[in-house]
Amino acid sequence: MAAVVPFAAQAADKVITEWDLQTTAGAVKVIRGAADRFEAANPGYKVEDTHILNDAYKTKIKIAFGANEPPCVFSSWGGGPLREYVKAGQVVDLTPYLDSDPAFKDRFLPASFGASTIDGKIYALPAENTAIAVVFYNKELFAKYNVTPPTTWDELLKVIDVFKENGIAPFALANKNKWTGSMFYGYLVDRIGGPEAFANAVQRKDGGSFADPVFVEAGKRLQELVNAGAFQKGYNGLDYDVGGSRRLLYTDKAAMELMGTWEASTIGNENPEFAKKLGFFQFPSVPDGKGDPNNLLGTLGDNYISVSNACPEKDKAVELLKFLTDDTAAAGRLADNRIMPLKDVKTDNPFLTEVYSLVAKAPSVQLWWDQELPPELGELHKDTSQALFGLSKTPEQVAEEFEAAAKAKLQ
Repeated sequence: MAAVVPFAAQAADKVITEWDLQTTAGAVKVIRGAADRFEAANPGYKVEDTHILNDAYKTKIKIAFGANEPPCVFSSWGGGPLREYVKAGQVVDLTPYLDSDPAFKDRFLPASFGASTIDGKIYALPAENTAIAVVFYNKELFAKYNVTPPTTWDELLKVIDVFKENGIAPFALANKNKWTGSMFYGYLVDRIGGPEAFANAVQRKDGGSFADPVFVEAGKRLQELVNAGAFQKGYNGLDYDVGGSRRLLYTDKAAMELMGTWEASTIGNENPEFAKKLGFFQFPSVPDGKGDPNNLLGTLGDNYISVSNACPEKDKAVELLKFLTDDTAAAGRLADNRIMPLKDVKTDNPFLTEVYSLVAKAPSVQLWWDQELPPELGELHKDTSQALFGLSKTPEQVAEEFEAAAKAKLQ
């Protein structure tokens, strides 16, 4: 009968459910460590952490909220999807909790709350990383073929030609997931029209429109890359979540990849030897473009974590959020090549130092489009970007289709 006692004690625990999309060993270790510390500080409570791959997570969390059965603690990117849940009254307002603990709140960079602030209230904490999209490249391949990281569009096209001539795909792209390729379109719009082009179109102000020539030109530049052979064959069917694009890098079949800076941590865990060859540069400028080449696409809180209103233990769930973003958790992420958006971060990691330097000097950090936009438009953005890559739609068709949907959704 003695064996029944711990089981009975466990059965009496109050459970805090937590869902995230962190599936690498380093990220899971940080989350579980925070959960263990929370449990030690709160006898009688148990954290059930669940880690789900990116695209599967998006579907699962949407279904859970639709059934009003979400986890207590959940991840998002802020922006449009979070606004939808907030609008439906399904997310806890964290503002009173943060106001009652100013020392904890003041650790974060103020700008990091931008994507999770709705009508002046904060609904999520920036947890996992400061993530920006950069072009990763194999330094050994660049040296072997005597090319340097391009800073302009024309230089990029020349680099593409060199690798093509030598039987190497210039870019690795796993675009079955769609968001992977959409980064190219987002950056091109920024480089051509500046951040105000997207902002005005989304906010429906100052004549902003997704049918503006800026968006058409971005589509043309993207298809210029496709027609130049910038990507390996079959890119629209390759799956990022199973490492499709990274495997091309590891085997020297591709030289570059446009991806979020979390890729450095993923590669470091998967292939430490290849990680030593990894460099990165910013997305190049475009001829006659209005956008500052220091502008970035990304997020200052990848991912954000929130508490659902369906949670029966809201106060304890908020306490778990604090453990997930405290100094111990931040140090664990730093050791895993991920940097939380905190003030006075100190690291001797040259990669993270450079990422933070880029963020500090960036005039604009545009949240990923598929997260900034309402979910319906975010999906359309990914679909139409993939269509541009597949050459199944023209830039004009994509711009007009998106503008029609934006008019219906955003007015």
